[in-house]
Amino acid sequence: MASVTAPFPRTVMLLGSGELGKEVAIAAQRLGCRVIAVDRYADAPAMQVAQVREVVAMADADALRAVVRRHQPDVVIPEIEALAVDALAELEAEGLTIIPTARATAVTMNRDRIRNLAAGELGLRTARYAYASRAEDLAAAAAPLGWPVVVKPVMSSSGKGQSVVTAPEGLAAAWEAAMAGARGAGARVIVEEFLRFDLEITLLTVRQWQGPTLFCPPIGHLQERGDYQCSWQPVVLGAEALATAQAMARTVTDNLGGAGLFGVEFFLCGAPGQEEVVFSELSPRPHDTGLVTLVGQNLSEFELHLRAVLGLPIPAIEALGPAASRVILAQEHGTTVQFEGLEQALATPDTQVLLFGKPEARPQRRLGVALARGADLAQARQRADAAAAAVRVRVSP
Repeated sequence: MASVTAPFPRTVMLLGSGELGKEVAIAAQRLGCRVIAVDRYADAPAMQVAQVREVVAMADADALRAVVRRHQPDVVIPEIEALAVDALAELEAEGLTIIPTARATAVTMNRDRIRNLAAGELGLRTARYAYASRAEDLAAAAAPLGWPVVVKPVMSSSGKGQSVVTAPEGLAAAWEAAMAGARGAGARVIVEEFLRFDLEITLLTVRQWQGPTLFCPPIGHLQERGDYQCSWQPVVLGAEALATAQAMARTVTDNLGGAGLFGVEFFLCGAPGQEEVVFSELSPRPHDTGLVTLVGQNLSEFELHLRAVLGLPIPAIEALGPAASRVILAQEHGTTVQFEGLEQALATPDTQVLLFGKPEARPQRRLGVALARGADLAQARQRADAAAAAVRVRVSP
C-alpha cells in the first residue's frame, strides 16, 4: 500500500506511455511528482512530458523487473495490458506498490480471467459465453449461444481480433482473425452471445486507500471494431439501473483491491427506466472513453486516479455540464504525421483538441481527440464531431 503520509514529491513510474499515460503524467506533474515513463518504443506520448524515459520490451519479465528495481518508484502504474504481469507480482512481493494491485493487473489483462471472476465467482450478470482452444471446437462452443455470436481472443486490446459471426460458416475466419489479433502465445478465444443492447456505458469507479468508493457520472460511448470512437457525459440512467451498476462495480473492484480509478463497462438492455444492467469488461486504470472528463468534470479521471493512488482527498466529483468526445484517427501508415484544420476545429466555443504526439501512424490508430461542451448532450456531441472532422491527418512514409 502506498503511504498516505509520505512527503511530496513522489516518484511515479508509468508502465505504458500512451495518450492516457500522458494525461496521468501531466496530472502527476501538477502535484510536483517525478515521472518515469516506460514503453516499448521511444518518444511515446507520456515520455514527452516525463523527467525520465525508458524504452523496454514490456512483455520481457527480466527487463521489466530491472527497470523498476533500478528506479525504486513510490508507485508503479500500469497503463497498458500487454505487460509481464508475473514480474509485477514479484515486485509487489518485494514491497513495491503496484496500482491497483499486481493481481488486478493480471486478472484484467485476460478476458477469461475477468469473466470467470465476474460471472463465476461474483455472480454478476454478463453475456452468456464459452471458450474454445481449437478452431475445431468453436462450433460446439458457439451453437448453444444462438446466432449471431461475438468471437474474441482472450488476450487483446482495442478490439483487435474481434468479430461478429452470423452463421457457422463464418467461424473459421473468426478463429483466424482472433489468432491474428491476439497478444501472447495462447490460442484461446471467448465466444459470447450477441447482446442487443440499447446503450453501452463506462462507470468510472474510484477506489481509495482510505475512504469510500466513489463514482463519476456515467459516460455513454460508441465502439467500432471493438474500439472507442466517441463518448458523452453525463448519461441519465434510471435510479435502479444506476444503483445496480454501482453495486456491481463496487463488488468487482473490492475483489480486485488496491486503489485507483477503474473503468467498468456495462451494457444496458431495455427502455429507460426498465434497463437490465449487464457487466461487460473492466480496466484497472483510466479509460479511453473517460477522456471526456477533461471537460466534463471538476476533476478529470486522471486527477482522480492520482489522488486515489497517492492517498489524497477527493471531496466531491461534480459534472460541469453536457460534454462529449470524438476520436481523430489515422487512415494510413506513415512515420511523419501532420495535422491541418485546427483553426476551423477550434473556432467553436467550448471546444478543445488534444493531439497525442504519437510518432507513427497506422490505419485506425488514435492520434487525437476533440472535446466539447454544450447546452445539452446533442450540442456537445455535434461540436465534438465537427471539431474532429475538421482536423485532417496528413501522413507520409
